[in-house]
Parts: sequence; C-alpha cells; structure tokens
Amino acid sequence: MKLSAVVRLSRPFTLLAPAVGMLATGFAAIGWAGSFELEGWSVTKILLGALAAAILNIASNSVNQIFDIEVDRINKPERPLPAGDLSLKQAGVITVVTYLGALALAATINATIFWIVLFTAVLTYLYSGPPARTKRHWAFANITIAIPRGFLLPMAGWAAVSGNELYAGAEVLPLGIWLFAAASGLFVLGAATTKDYADLKGDEAGGCITLPLKFGVERSVRFVAPFLVLPWLGWAAAIALTDPGGNHTFLFWGSLLLAAIGARAAWLLLRDPESLTSGSTHPSWVLMYLMMIGSQIVFALGYVVAPSVLAGYAP
Repeated sequence: MKLSAVVRLSRPFTLLAPAVGMLATGFAAIGWAGSFELEGWSVTKILLGALAAAILNIASNSVNQIFDIEVDRINKPERPLPAGDLSLKQAGVITVVTYLGALALAATINATIFWIVLFTAVLTYLYSGPPARTKRHWAFANITIAIPRGFLLPMAGWAAVSGNELYAGAEVLPLGIWLFAAASGLFVLGAATTKDYADLKGDEAGGCITLPLKFGVERSVRFVAPFLVLPWLGWAAAIALTDPGGNHTFLFWGSLLLAAIGARAAWLLLRDPESLTSGSTHPSWVLMYLMMIGSQIVFALGYVVAPSVLAGYAP
C-alpha cells in the first residue's frame, strides 16, 4: 500500500473544513461566556474533536471512491482506485480503520460527540453506498451533505467543550450557535452542487441524477446562486435583530463579508454556466469551500474577541 496513494485517497484539502470547523466552534464555545480562558482539558477535547472530524472525512472520501470507482473511471481516472494504485480491498481497510478511529476519538471526548460522529458516519455511508446511495437523487444528495457538514459540524465543535452533563440546560446550545448552524447548513445545501458540474458525464453513466443533470446547467445555477448569498444575509439580519452573544461587530460585518464573497461566487457561476462543465473543478467550488472555512473563522472571532472591541460599529 503506497503512502502517496493513501494520501490521494484521503484528499487532504477536503479535511480542512471539518478540522477547522471543530477548532473554530470549540474556541467560540470557550469564549461564549465573555472571557476567553484556555484550559488544558478543554483544548485537548477540541484538538481530539478536530482530529476525529478529519479522520471521519477520510473515511467519507474513501467509501465514496469505493462505490464511485466506475464513475471515477470517467470523471477522475487519476484517482488511486481507477488508476490501480490501490485495490478495493485496501481502500476498504482504510475505510473501516478511519471510521473506527473517528468513533474511538469521539468516545474519549463525550457521549454527545460520539453520537454526532456515529450519525455522521452513517450519513456518509448512505450518501455513497447501497442500499440508499442518496447521491443518486439530486435533492437527497445535497441534504445528506448539508446535515453533517453544514449543520451538525458547528454543533459538534460546541458540544466538545460544553460536555454531556450540561445538555439538560438551555445554555448549552445558545441562540448564537443555532443561527450559525442554520446559515452554514443552508449554504452547504446549495453550494454542494458546485462540485457536480465537472462530473456530468460520469454521474449520468453511473445513474447519479445530480441537480444539473435533472434541471440542466443554466437552471441549476439559478437555483444554487441564492444559497451562496442569502444564508449569510439572513445571519446578519438575525445578529442585528437578536442577541446571539459575542462580539456583534465581528459577527455582523463578517456575515456581510461572506455574503459579498458568496455574491462573487454566484457571479462566477451565472456569467458563463456552460464553462462549469469543462471537465475540471470550477473555481466556484474552491471558493465555496474556502467560504466554509472563512465562515467558521468569523464565527470563532465573534466569540473570542471581546465584545468591547469595535463596539458601536454594528446594529
């Protein structure tokens, strides 16, 4: 088993968002009470959570490539399975080991994290594997992606710090985390489609009816574009109209910045929809992925930076 092939199977770039998401929302949970004070065990739990999230993402990537091997022969023949650099048996071993590793790490943090990771593991299998293979249906595919990656990830980072014993109290999941999780989940619900445009030929051959295959490239782009902007505008409005805690200035202007970047990504999609099918990953997908990481950093700063900093510069 070649290490370089294992690395390619894991797709390192895609591990950033889950790891950074756990770190960011974990640190936000520490700063939520108003004073950011790092304690050894809290930091350890956040780091373990980030590692578990990254390892779980490796399992997700691996199981996806196992069941997509015929699709990848058309769309991405350079990947290790269709290229013959790894066997299906070797990929299966990697999948099982990483699933179990993520669950074992989650169990050392607390029961809430364990159940979130277990549920996410089930969803990642259902997305790729039989009998469900939700990626075959344009709506179920995006929902299966958005729930763990957009909505549950922020919850998991927060839960890593708060712990099980606090989950009976209302303060464990305050308004701020719900607002961000909702915005993040809606964003991923639409943005996940940006990865599908370069894969039309293989997806069609493999019976995966993605949004652009179902409705056509131009119509699907018009569906996706609002999801890149409106969730962040909604988050900004919620921050202005409610009290989510934290530093309102960072949260408010950060959400507007995300909306502006989302508008740029939407413009890249709308200006020339047919260029999305060129056969290579479109810049909008990379921008979407970086936006996920950026939103996590904005959220963390909103609770780590003292509310008095730049006070008065937001509604």
